[in-house]
This record gives sequence, C-alpha cells and structure tokens, in this order.
Amino acid sequence: METTLVNPNAFEMALGTGPVVKGVLIILIACSVLSWTVIFAKIFTFRQARRESDSFLDLFWNAKSLESIFAESKGFQSSPVSNVFRSGYLEFQKLAAKGQEAGGDKASNMIGSGLENVQRALRKAATTEMLRLEKAVPYLATIASVAPFIGLFGTVWGIMDSFQGLSTGGPATLQRVAPGISEALIATAVGLAAAIPAVVAYNQYVNRMKGFRAEVDSFASDFTNILKRNYLNG
Repeated sequence: METTLVNPNAFEMALGTGPVVKGVLIILIACSVLSWTVIFAKIFTFRQARRESDSFLDLFWNAKSLESIFAESKGFQSSPVSNVFRSGYLEFQKLAAKGQEAGGDKASNMIGSGLENVQRALRKAATTEMLRLEKAVPYLATIASVAPFIGLFGTVWGIMDSFQGLSTGGPATLQRVAPGISEALIATAVGLAAAIPAVVAYNQYVNRMKGFRAEVDSFASDFTNILKRNYLNG
C-alpha cells in the first residue's frame, strides 16, 4: 500500500483552475512574497537595533563625558537609543552655547528653562525612531487580515464554477464536481499559508517595538535627570 504525504498533482490542479481563481492565486503568492520579504528585512533591522542599543547603553553608562559619548555615538546609527541621545545632546549644546554667552547665574537659568526644549527634542526623536522601526510592519497586519478572505473568495468562485458545470447535462454526481472543488480549495490553502506567517511575525514585531519604546522613554528620562543634576544643581 503506497501513501504520499504531499499531493504530487497540486501544481497541476492550480493550473487547472479558472481565470478568476488563477488571479486570486497570483495575488496571494505576491502577498506571500511581500510578507516574507518584510519578515526577513525586519529580522535584520531589529537584531541590528538591539545589538547596537546594548553597546551604546554600555558606552553611555561607562563614559566619562557627554562629549565623548556623542563622538562615539556616530557608530551606532541603527540604535534608537543612540539616535535619541544625539538629538537631545545637540539641542542641549545649543542651550549651553547660549548660556555661555549670558554667563553667571543667567546661564544656569537659561539652561534650566531650556530643558523643556531638550525634552521635546527627545520625544520627537523617539517618535521618529519608532516610525523607522515600524516601517513596512503594517503590511504584515494587512496581509494577515486580508489573505484568508481573498483565498476564500477564490474558493467560493471555484465551487460556483464547478456547480455551474452541472448545467451542461449529465448526472449530478460527486465525481463530476469533486475535481473542481479540490482545485478551488487550493485558494483557501494558499491564503492561509500567506496569512499565518504574517500574523505571527506581526505580533512578534509589535512586542519588540513596545520594548524599544519603553527603553527609549526610560533613557530619555535618565538623560534629562543627568542634565539637571550636572548642569543645574552642580
């Protein structure tokens, strides 16, 4: 008794479908290709961001001065934390320059009142970094939501064609409609094959982005406290 785990005629069955079902299969294959392209691209993006953020934070908490941190931060362009630091530091440098021109107590007061600008720069940079990490991820959510319904549409259309074929005459037997129904069900299978990896990857990436957001917000708060402690109360 011979058994097979994979239907060797699946490809031929797909080729035997009607034009509408063929169009549905082409759309679903394109969605699957796009989905896997985004999945692999974001794997690299998140791994690079994680690795560089860990390295930058180690540098930040062990460096002697903000100037040295800023100089070395240029080597961590993929790190959200590093990019947020650079935006906040550049804004602080503008305040410090104005404070030096004012001199004395006016400098401290100017920096203190200008810390709100630093915080605003940090928030803006954090938003920009989250948008960068999020880029293309919504495509996964769209594919996960739409692909099963596109596949179901192809299946329903194929089944309709199969039953309409009975109107040409002859006995209405299962043997006559089964091949058409089998071909139509391929659309549902391909739709699920496109949707399942997309929804799994989307949920994983959303959780990672939440982790980066929490890390960036925590760093922005720590950075602001360091500026207050070293430049206002020192």
